[in-house]
Amino acid sequence: MATGTLFGVGTGPGDPELMTRRAWRLIEAARIIAYPAPDTGESFARAIASDAIADDAIEIPMVVPMRTGRAPAQSIYDEAASAISEHLDAGSNVVVLCEGDPLFYGSFMYLLARLKDSYDVEIVPGVTSLTACAAAHAHPLVARNDVLTILPGPLDDLVLAERIATAEAIAIMKIGRHMPRLKALFSRLGLADRALYVSHASLGYQRNLRLQDAPNEAPYFSMILLYKGDDPWIR
Repeated sequence: MATGTLFGVGTGPGDPELMTRRAWRLIEAARIIAYPAPDTGESFARAIASDAIADDAIEIPMVVPMRTGRAPAQSIYDEAASAISEHLDAGSNVVVLCEGDPLFYGSFMYLLARLKDSYDVEIVPGVTSLTACAAAHAHPLVARNDVLTILPGPLDDLVLAERIATAEAIAIMKIGRHMPRLKALFSRLGLADRALYVSHASLGYQRNLRLQDAPNEAPYFSMILLYKGDDPWIR
């Protein structure tokens, strides 16, 4: 019997209407669906795609603790890969839901590393939070030959300051509990009045503010954007 295909499907930044037609069609047809889920509360990826998921679909939630460090998350991906493998070996396709894009800071890469050598894999790209946050402010990310630098918020201040100093345009992701420190860093660098803040991009409760006006409490799904050149639409 032929094995099934593993689909890594991007669900976009939050608004279900930003999912691609291919992603929606695959989810609607899926009999087995896997997705990341937090310790408590609803899976964001599942919530985005919920209207497309069949009532009789088999669901495999991958409950990953929202904390730093690689363990026990790695063992959770081992277990998820094993459960998914059973369905693939039986000839069934498996759709894995991924917030944003599967390969842009996506947890799908951990399943991909475990399963790509044994099964056929197809990736369905999704709209990223990066572009959704830029759209929220109607502000370009980069222009002409400028280089965009994407930085994780948990990096220490010295590393961030060095990267920001040499960058032409910056996006800082994974803000969460690091927000007060990041606001202070941008203030010290004299950039707080030019940086932009977005949380929950594309959702009804989206917030888009200047960084200096943003609250000190920020959700994980938030971002800081900075374009250091002239506003690119002026010329």
